This record gives sequence, structure tokens and C-alpha cells, in this order.
Amino acid sequence: MHLNDISPGKGAKKVGKRRGRGHSAGQGKTSGRGQKGQKSRSGGYHKVGFEGGQMPLQRRLPKVGFRSRMARLTAELRLHELEIPTAKVVDMEVLKAANLVPAFVTKVKVIKSGKITKAVKLKGLVVTKGARADIEKAGGSIEN
Repeated sequence: MHLNDISPGKGAKKVGKRRGRGHSAGQGKTSGRGQKGQKSRSGGYHKVGFEGGQMPLQRRLPKVGFRSRMARLTAELRLHELEIPTAKVVDMEVLKAANLVPAFVTKVKVIKSGKITKAVKLKGLVVTKGARADIEKAGGSIEN
């Protein structure tokens, strides 16, 4: 068997209607579009969701979703990123100076992602349970 011997199964490929080829072809004159109306005209159709002037479904339903304004002011920091600053005490100002968090951030949360080997003292940062355990295991401390 070769690639050129393969063909689609019987009935898998349907031959399209040849519209506008006369009455004997079954799709003459109006080509199956009917007599009059917007859908019979060339280029005559409506935009997606249009319901003939009735208020469309996507506008009848209420808006859904919520985007927190506080989310923009918070940032996450991974464990291995705590080793980048050279300061003895790591706080918000040190992280902003090292470009680890954006300047407008007001709250930073340290999450357990990666590994920490250096003993780090954190001040004024929120720390997850797993991250707290790893920091203390490495000889660091957390101060609120």
C-alpha cells in the first residue's frame, strides 16, 4: 500500500451543490435563496448576534465577572528570588530597589516556589506556610 492508494471512505466527501447552473441542475435562478428578503440579496446579511431589532441575547443577560482593584497593588515573590538582594533585612524597599516587585506595589507575598539556601531575615512581608517552613529551615527568620 502506498500513500497514493489511500482514498476517503465512501460517503465521506460530499459533492457540493452547483448553484446557479439552471433549473435542470435543481438550483437555478434564485440558487436556493428564495424570492425576496435580506437573505436573498448579495451581500445582504446582518452582524453576529443581531436578532432583527430585538434586544440581542448578549445584551439581555447581566454582566458577569469581577476584576479586583487590589490585585494590582499586590505581588508574589518566589523563594529563590529572596537570595538576589544583598541586604541583611529584606523588606519592601529592598525588593523595589532590586526590581523584584513593581514600584506601586503595597503588599508582597512570598510563596513556596523554588529553593532557598541563604539565611534571610524578612520584614513586613506576607509568607505562606510552606515558604515559612523553608525559610526557617535555611536559618532565616520572619518579622511582621
